[in-house]
Amino acid sequence: MKRKASIAHHKALVEELRDDPEFAAEYLRAAIEDTDEPQVLLLALRQVAEARGVARVAKAAGVERESLYRALSKNGNPRFSTLVAVTRAFGLKLTVEAAAH
Repeated sequence: MKRKASIAHHKALVEELRDDPEFAAEYLRAAIEDTDEPQVLLLALRQVAEARGVARVAKAAGVERESLYRALSKNGNPRFSTLVAVTRAFGLKLTVEAAAH
């Protein structure tokens, strides 16, 4: 019996983040909701940026590529304006909604 060809999890994730804006939005939403570890959002943003091409995202966001790498690094501390510009470059927007009590 032949086995189906499979692809690595990371490769599948990159393809989904690159090709499916709804998936990328849900991925970032889940990262934002992880309030126990704020660095999860930076990791998720970095993964989406890498999937879509960091240089392309940086150009669309109006920031230098090196600055974007720094802002989204493990120890990054991006300005709010950078987060807004990067999410716009992804074709997404940051929103706020009431928390369930």
